[in-house]
Order: sequence, then structure tokens, then C-alpha cells
Amino acid sequence: MKSDLQFKLRQLLVIIGLWMFFGFMLTVYDHLVLLSYISQGPSPAYSFWIAAMRNVGGGLIGGILGGSFMTFYINVKYQDKPYGYTIVAVSVSFVLIIALIAVIMGMTIVPMRTGRPWYDPASRQALIAFLRDPAPVKALLVWSFIVAVTQMLVQVSQKFGRGAFWSLVSGKYQIPREETRTFMFLDLNASTAMAEKMGDKQYHLLLREFFADITQPILNNNGSIYQYVGDEVVIAWGNQASANNNCVQCFFDIRQAIADKRESYQARFGVVPSFKAGIHCGNVVAGEVGIIKRDITYSGDVLNTTSRIQGMCKEFNTDLIVSHDVARNLDLFDKYRLMPLGHIKLRGKEHELLLNTIMLVA
Repeated sequence: MKSDLQFKLRQLLVIIGLWMFFGFMLTVYDHLVLLSYISQGPSPAYSFWIAAMRNVGGGLIGGILGGSFMTFYINVKYQDKPYGYTIVAVSVSFVLIIALIAVIMGMTIVPMRTGRPWYDPASRQALIAFLRDPAPVKALLVWSFIVAVTQMLVQVSQKFGRGAFWSLVSGKYQIPREETRTFMFLDLNASTAMAEKMGDKQYHLLLREFFADITQPILNNNGSIYQYVGDEVVIAWGNQASANNNCVQCFFDIRQAIADKRESYQARFGVVPSFKAGIHCGNVVAGEVGIIKRDITYSGDVLNTTSRIQGMCKEFNTDLIVSHDVARNLDLFDKYRLMPLGHIKLRGKEHELLLNTIMLVA
């Protein structure tokens, strides 16, 4: 199973679990209100556990339907839309979903109350009364707010990057810590010439299209987007990136994704973007920086070295260069061909570094 699908399924399970929890807490709140001095108390027909089943069941069904809609449709199809657009779209769509939930819950709970099947005339009348009850209207208002907040949190999580938002909330990097990371610096070729030819606005649209198209291959290979720097993107992996070839396969998957949209790029921009990349790994210090715009940053010689490696692609007329530290941990099999470039002294570095280029075997 691809890592992106695994992430979406985990996200869906979290949404379902949280909404069921909110449903139970809503039941507890209503129960306490009924027992307070401002209330005349619950009616004889009231049952805490039926109310709990109604709200928790609503959270379950809503999580499955609404959560799936958010995770697999809205946040995929409209991932490049303004955040406010998706929040409104989800909230409006949920009105229809909650209406469906009300009908399903009514057809489940009413027969339990009447002791008759839902198609019995007495059950039908009870179902109509159930749907006219102010409770569904209250649920609509409360759950619409919960859905809007959920979508907003999903968007915020995407803004920070997968895992980064929770790391900030939990304070994982409040105290700087040393980690082993693999980095890829991926840069567009002839970016200055393209910008001059098509103009700044059109070039920006090309960049936005390009960065959107390479996102899925990055996620499918367990990568996380660390930074966008002009026309360059910095991708990071944990210490298993070399062992399972994710960092190298990511490059070739990105190249295939752009090749698949060759005609679209040619029609819209008159050019098909090409790129080069350098990959290196090592220890970095990860920690939070900033107050107003807090972020998690990496610091260490690894980043500077990776940038220098990427800069050597033009000199060796190749699209991909990896350091020996990365290459020695790769499982090449018959899929990749490793071609040593020799020991190279990088600009600003005291010691030489063994570099390699990698070709995909047809």
C-alpha cells in the first residue's frame, strides 16, 4: 500500500474517532443541561444511552461519509484552492450528509422506541416526529462547526507538512535534537531563461503547476517537502530513505509524472520543465525557530553539501547525483545502474566527496 494512501486512511480513522468522541461529549453536555437548575428535567421518554447512541452513531456515520469526502475528494480535487473555499465547500456538503444521517438514525432508533418495524404506520408517524424534533437542527449547527474546524485543522496540517503540525503542537522540537536525514535538492533547469521568455506571472503559474504535479510522487515515496526556495524544492526523508530506495525512486517518479503531462505543459506554457537533483544524507539538528511564524528547521553541513552536489549536475551533464553515503545503502538490484563520478572537491569544502550518478535501467 502506498504511503499516501496509508496516511489518508490514518487521517480518516482519526477524524472518525474524534467525531465519535465529540458525539459522546455532546451527549454528556446535553445530559448535564437537563439536570441543571435551569431545566425542568428530562422527559420520561429521555434515555441517556439512546441519546449517546444517537450522537456517537452520528459521529461514526458522519466520520465515515464526511471524513471520506474530505480526505479522498475535497482535499485531493481542490488541494490548490483557497483554504476558505474548501472550508465552505465541506460545510455546505455536510448539510446534505447530516440530513442523510438524521434519516438513517431515525430509521434505527424509532423502531427501538415503538417496538415495531419502521414501515409500520405508527413508526412512520414517530419517524416524522423524530425528524421534526429541534435536536437535528441543533446537531446541524454543532456539527457544521465541528466539520469546519476539522477542515481548517487539516488545511493547517497540510500547510506545515505531514507530521510537522503535530510536532509543533506536541513540542517535539522545542529542544533541538540531532537526527539522521536524507535531503534532495531539486532545481528547475534554465529557470532564468524560461522566466524571461514567458514573463513573471506565467512563469509563476508554471512553478505552481510543477510543484503541484511533483507532490504526489514525493508523498508516495515517504518524502516530506521541507522548503520551496524560488524554483527549487528541498525534500527530506528519515534515516530509512536510502535503505528502501525512496529518495532515488522519488526522482524517477517525479520525472515520469512530468512526462505524463508533457502535452499539457507544452500547450499551456510552450515548454516542458526539466530538472536536476542532488541527494545526500547525514546528521542535522532539528528544532523550532521563530515566534510569530514558528517553524521546524534543519541546520547542519548536510544541507550545504547537498546543495553543492546538486550544483555539480551541470558540470557532469547529468540530472541526478548522489553522494557515496547515500549510494552505499541503496538496493540497486537490476533496476538502477550506479555510475561513479570520482572523488570531487566541492566548492567551499575542504575534503573531497565520492559522487555517483544513477540511471534507471530500462
